[in-house]
Amino acid sequence: MSDKEVKKSLTLRHIQFLALGSAIGTGLFYGSYESIKLAGSSVIFGYLIIGFIIYIIMKSLGDLILNTPTGKTFGDYASIYLGKKWGFVTGWAYALEMIIVCIADLTAFGIYMKFWYPEVDSWVWITILIFLLLQLI
Repeated sequence: MSDKEVKKSLTLRHIQFLALGSAIGTGLFYGSYESIKLAGSSVIFGYLIIGFIIYIIMKSLGDLILNTPTGKTFGDYASIYLGKKWGFVTGWAYALEMIIVCIADLTAFGIYMKFWYPEVDSWVWITILIFLLLQLI
């Protein structure tokens, strides 16, 4: 199979579970605590609305992937349908967002570990996690 050919082996169920897995993360658990504490159970209604919007976006992206299998990233789809400038902006916006999410995850990890081990500073746990993650490279 050449580099240009794409094997269509993902089903709709696979794509839906990929979307669900990408939505669940550290921020969901840590961010929910403060929101629920401030607003109460009405936060669930807000999560349902945002979840529905994200569901529509992910279904649209899934349709793009199934109908136009030439792109490798959603930045490629932005380039195809909106132009190269939008593809460039989309790619860099996603890269910056991933950096911010990584920093937020590291911070949340330090806060969680501080809860269980209050005598150890958060920066120690963050440093250990960074070291362990760098071992994967």
